[in-house]
Amino acid sequence: MWDGDATPKRRLVVVGNGMAGARTVEEILARDGGEQFFITMIGDEPYGNYNRIMLSHVLAGENAVDDDDMMLNPMSWYTDNGVTLYAGDRAVELDRFAKTVTCESGRIIGFDVLIIATGSHTFFPNMDGLREADGRLARGVFGFRTIADTNGMLQMATSRDHLRAIVIGGGLLGLEAAYGLRTQGVDVDVVHSPGHLMNQQLDEHGGKVLRNKIESLGVGVYTGKRTTAVQRTDAGKVAGVQFTDGDSLPADMIVVTAGIRPNVELARGAGLVVERGIVVDDQMRCEDEGFIYSVGECAQHRSEVYGLVAPLWEQAVVLADVLTGADPRAEYHGSRLTTKLKVAGVDVAAMGVKGPEREDDEFVQFYEPRNGIYKSVVVRDNKLIGAMLLGDVSKVGFLTQAFDEKVPLPEERISMLFDMGTPSAQTGAAELADDVQVCNCNGVTKGDLVACVAGGATSVAEVCAATRAGKGCGSCKGLVADIVEYAAGGSLTADASADWYVPCIPLSKPELIEAIRRQGLRSVSAVFAALAPDGEDAAAKMPLASLLRVVWESDWEREPGALFVNDRVHANIQRDGTFSVVPQMKGGVTSPEQLRKIADVAEKYRIPMIKATGGQRLDLLGVKKEDLPKVWADLGMPSGYAYGKSFRTVKTCVGTDYCRFGLGDSTSLGIAIETRYQGLETPAKLKLAVTGCPRNCAEALCKDFGVVAIGNGLWEIYVGGAAGAHVRKGDLLATADSPDEVIRLCGLFIQHYRENGKWLERTYDWVPRVGIEELRAILVDDRDGLAGRLQEGIDAAVGAYVDPWLDREEPKTNAQFTSALPLLPLPQVPVR
Repeated sequence: MWDGDATPKRRLVVVGNGMAGARTVEEILARDGGEQFFITMIGDEPYGNYNRIMLSHVLAGENAVDDDDMMLNPMSWYTDNGVTLYAGDRAVELDRFAKTVTCESGRIIGFDVLIIATGSHTFFPNMDGLREADGRLARGVFGFRTIADTNGMLQMATSRDHLRAIVIGGGLLGLEAAYGLRTQGVDVDVVHSPGHLMNQQLDEHGGKVLRNKIESLGVGVYTGKRTTAVQRTDAGKVAGVQFTDGDSLPADMIVVTAGIRPNVELARGAGLVVERGIVVDDQMRCEDEGFIYSVGECAQHRSEVYGLVAPLWEQAVVLADVLTGADPRAEYHGSRLTTKLKVAGVDVAAMGVKGPEREDDEFVQFYEPRNGIYKSVVVRDNKLIGAMLLGDVSKVGFLTQAFDEKVPLPEERISMLFDMGTPSAQTGAAELADDVQVCNCNGVTKGDLVACVAGGATSVAEVCAATRAGKGCGSCKGLVADIVEYAAGGSLTADASADWYVPCIPLSKPELIEAIRRQGLRSVSAVFAALAPDGEDAAAKMPLASLLRVVWESDWEREPGALFVNDRVHANIQRDGTFSVVPQMKGGVTSPEQLRKIADVAEKYRIPMIKATGGQRLDLLGVKKEDLPKVWADLGMPSGYAYGKSFRTVKTCVGTDYCRFGLGDSTSLGIAIETRYQGLETPAKLKLAVTGCPRNCAEALCKDFGVVAIGNGLWEIYVGGAAGAHVRKGDLLATADSPDEVIRLCGLFIQHYRENGKWLERTYDWVPRVGIEELRAILVDDRDGLAGRLQEGIDAAVGAYVDPWLDREEPKTNAQFTSALPLLPLPQVPVR
């Protein structure tokens, strides 16, 4: 075929418009392949090419389906690049002798060169009740592979309350499905037949740490359980699942994520060599064929079939080099898999073997399940042959280079897991080799990022938009930013969107507050309608609801869909679907009357556990949702706000009341602070403490706001401290000469944080970001004359305080306290 020039063009047909097929075409076009080929693509989904990795974010309500991050190549891209796309038309027959592909519509397309990139499909185990008589999946049964799957789950999840879902398969995809459904308010259980989660990537210790994290999200986990049947009602609806041991679980929805299988039916029907996948050589050419190639999850190379995107990108590059003649001798020799991803919000990285395989293998582990951290490395003959990081992946850059044998291993093997002489996360950007893959989801190397900066990009956002780095699971964003900053040097410009309070509204938090006040916007939907140019974003609902409560206090318009379940029912949801109730005990001080009430309530409502908290209060665990109003009424105590992004509690020592070393009345001051500022809405949870001497028994030095008596009526005020997974000593804000001055400065600090902190930004991040000197100048010295306005704001907030547990008298919605049980057997009080 000729296009009018002297050079004939060949017909290149790509069967498959998924990530592998489209990426191969992109690589071909980048090598001027558009001058050599008339390119036709056939895709069975009615869209352009989209990022399947983003489906997890869509299910969790973090992105719209047509979001720029979702669509890799919109329909206009094909036209702009001279590519013919037949979307929504499945290829059903391949005649390799006539060189034609026949589509479901009857369309017949001829080719000179063919690429089969048909990808893979969800594997549905053979079990009773999974399908209807005609072979279709039963109502309420889903895979998790396509936009249609995701939209189906979302539609069902949002159509009714108290939905129960079971995810069959505890691998990466299954945990992402469970996480997404949980964020939609669905009660979820994960059933996994192996003994621990993500057994393909993690060892038993890593699986245990991940399980703790998943269960902390309120997701039930059942390992070592094989599902044999889907239970159905007489009307054909899903009712639950049955296990080989005779046990069962109830459910309204089943999501099957038990693995994937290559789509090889087209190739097998044409007589191509097929084993697990379509067998290809080192140039991705199908066995015994001269003009048919295969790439992606459907291809089998050297007995391996890859289900991760990084190998797909490597295959695409080789195939593009071969077809365009850019490098006719290019070869693909297989991939050394380095996985770095985010699973249900947890950072995970894995490479090579999972553990020692020989007696002389060196094996170094760090295992801290309480904080959700697990790290290990396996070294053989002074070479890194395996590594695993979970919860803390700061060393993944160095370990990736070591795995690729680009840097020597340190003699102290433990320093491969911690910053003890090896490149730190901060310096790693400069030391990474150019061919190190930074973004596994989209196959972006450090060299790609540096080249993008050299080409004129001056901000992280520009580089991400051009390369798509960080547009997948998001776990590489920190390293991407470090590399861009390193490459740009002094020419780095700030991203305008970095200052937006929520991603869909182009305003900083102060600007957004001013716009809300000026326009009188009192509901989340009203804010979206007035200020979001491209419509609402589900991820913005909770931060906007919090901000509206700061601006309007009790006069904001409550919309249940904008609130997390904890905020809707004013209690902390637990793993089994029950709730925990924490009554207020100001300063950690209680009385026989309060203790008697708590004991009576626990007995009356059969509350299975009472636990002393780290904030000097008592936590009643295992309260049924429908019992919450009655529990609050019988307690007759205010909420302790253990569930909210709010002022939580003030921890105190006994101070001068009984302590021989007390220098100040910490108990009275702590109670006074908590009485004044109780329950105030804040960007993230706020923990306080007052201690009566520098011995610091109440741990005030590592709280969001901590006060320490130092004698002579003086109190030191520390801000921005932390003592959880992140440990930080607070910065000294001021030395106050009276309890009243402490309370005043506390109010100014809280109000300034309320107005300027980012959503979910703890003070241990906010204080260093703003700078303690700047905070001191604004709050203590009143350099900018803001103290008066801040005081008015905090006074108004305090004046509008209403105990949320009063909802027991007039529930905000009919379903606010409707039963959501039974889900799991409730835990019993341990017998000692």
